[in-house]
Amino acid sequence: MTRAWTVHPPADDARPGLVLVPERFSWFAATLPPVWMLVNRLWWPLLGFAIFAMAAALLLPAGIAGFAGLSAQVLIGLHAQDLRRWKLARQGRPAAAVVLARDESAALLRALDGRPDWAAAEAGGRAA
Repeated sequence: MTRAWTVHPPADDARPGLVLVPERFSWFAATLPPVWMLVNRLWWPLLGFAIFAMAAALLLPAGIAGFAGLSAQVLIGLHAQDLRRWKLARQGRPAAAVVLARDESAALLRALDGRPDWAAAEAGGRAA
């Protein structure tokens, strides 16, 4: 199955190497949102999720709070990769290209084929 990948080249002060982010649903983010956010160091979304969870638990009836929590988890799973892209853009690494490939290594090859100047950045990232 072919998947879309966004390519994020390094910023001047960032770690070298390209970052590839797939366009897909994240089961890990949907089942354990706080853990997934901690692993990916997404502090602002984690704070927002915690505030939403506390507000839902305190203000909504039990049946509706459970549905609201489940809905929030599904939305996080759907937008998990978008949250990663948002973080990369905030770090000065906005998406510079989109490639279609079966897996990450094929996506990397396509990105480097389209932009040979990224090969030096990628070589620096792999050597570090």
